[in-house]
Amino acid sequence: VQLQASGGGSVHAGGSLRLSCTASGDPLDDYTVGWFRQRPGKEREWVSSLFNSAGWTEYADSVKGRFSISRDGARDAVLLQMNNMNAEDTAVYYCAAGPEHYGSEWFMRAGDYDYWGQGTEVTVSS
Repeated sequence: VQLQASGGGSVHAGGSLRLSCTASGDPLDDYTVGWFRQRPGKEREWVSSLFNSAGWTEYADSVKGRFSISRDGARDAVLLQMNNMNAEDTAVYYCAAGPEHYGSEWFMRAGDYDYWGQGTEVTVSS
C-alpha cells in the first residue's frame, strides 16, 4: 500500500485546513489510519486515528475539539479537518495505515503502523 498525504499549506491562526490521505494498492478502509505530525525540533507525535472496525475515532488532547478525522468513501481517502488552528499546529503531517492491534493505545505508536505516506507541511502564522 502506498499512501499519499496532501492538503498542507499556510494559514493564519484561527484558520482551517483539510488534509487528505489516499492510497494505491489495497483499499484504505481495510486499515486503521492514523495521522502523526512532527513539529520543528520535536519528535513525531500521534494526532488522531480512525479505526476500520466500528469506525470509531481517537484524538490527542492537543487537537481534541478542533480536529476531525473521517473517511471519504467515494475517494477512498481519510481526511483530517483542522479548525481553529494555532502556531503549535505547525508541523509536517504524515498519514499511516495498518491492521488493528490488540491492547490499549497501540494506535498512538508509530511503530504499529505498516505503511506511511510522505509528509505534507502545515504552517500556522500568528
